[in-house]
Amino acid sequence: MPAPLIDTQEQHDLRAVVAALAARYGRDYFQRKARAGQPVRELWSEAAGAGYLGVNLPAEYGGGGAGITELAVVLEELGAAGCPLLMLIVSPAICGTVIARFGTGAQKQRWLPALAAGTAVMAFGITEPDAGSNSHRISTTARRDGADWLLSGRKVFVSGIDQADAVLFVARTEDARTGRLRPALFVVPRDTPGFEYRPIPMELTAPERQFQVFLDEVRLPADALVGDQESGLLQLFAGLNPERIMTAAFTLGIARHALATAASYARTRTVWDRPIGAHQGIAHPLAQCAIEVELARLMTRKAAQLYDAGQDRAAGEAANMAKYAAGEAACRAVDQAVQTLGGNGLTQEYGLAALITATRVGRVAPVSREMILNYVAQHTLGLPRSY
Repeated sequence: MPAPLIDTQEQHDLRAVVAALAARYGRDYFQRKARAGQPVRELWSEAAGAGYLGVNLPAEYGGGGAGITELAVVLEELGAAGCPLLMLIVSPAICGTVIARFGTGAQKQRWLPALAAGTAVMAFGITEPDAGSNSHRISTTARRDGADWLLSGRKVFVSGIDQADAVLFVARTEDARTGRLRPALFVVPRDTPGFEYRPIPMELTAPERQFQVFLDEVRLPADALVGDQESGLLQLFAGLNPERIMTAAFTLGIARHALATAASYARTRTVWDRPIGAHQGIAHPLAQCAIEVELARLMTRKAAQLYDAGQDRAAGEAANMAKYAAGEAACRAVDQAVQTLGGNGLTQEYGLAALITATRVGRVAPVSREMILNYVAQHTLGLPRSY
């Protein structure tokens, strides 16, 4: 049996076929769509048709029956070819995972086959303007009105609502025994009355736009609630750990693409009678970045395997570490790639400058590097809580 940190034959084959598919589209296709503000429907549809988008979802609902490990492989290889698909984190990884683990039979039947086939997309709404990284301060609430729910609140930085059929929202409901508010998750179709969304102007070159959402007494049927009202916190973290793992894979794919571009340029760009890559001032920083990226890839794989093994607690620690390591490594790799190309690193021809903001996302979302350091200090090192 292969060692855990080495691809199985199936994972190796998956990596190869996804890389081949992404290479047929490539950076030029992705950047053209992103600059036009258009979704990458052709790539999304072909990847879905080949079964790559639902590789982590249960086989009985049309998925691949594998895990987050395999979905992370798909996302990383797409990014390495210049096509990082942000909605792959949101739709099958977060929403698909939560519904597969905790949804009712009807919710699974309604959403999982469509998410796996790519014919439906689901967004995820948790962040609020006044809560920031503190999920305990979420103010969006859901209250009972007969058999229905009434959902009210505001969300920000919700990715790809204009491409989504529904949003999985995190709200708070009142515990009947204690009166305290506790997290709960609701599936809200995009066309539900009282659901308004507006784009947030961003300095990001991406085919997925960011939105703020206003929920004004949105009436939902009883079956909009995902799983058990009493288990909302468990369900929430079942989605947040894959989110961190997939964000790591997203940024690592970008980092690999940037390093490949820089290395190719350094091999062929000749100044003073030899390629610039022959000079240690160019070669060593790129080599250091390659090492850091590979180390972050190993941590990401460990986190994914822990999650797929059902070790949620250990996976939480590893997922945070992987997301941190990937974000730091990707930022340094892209910065060094731009520096290697000099002025060409800022041109649209090479597309590296657009990756500067993309990799910064990996440092600040879905949880900031500072909050991860707080988590590791408290939970890994046993230090007093600092916030």
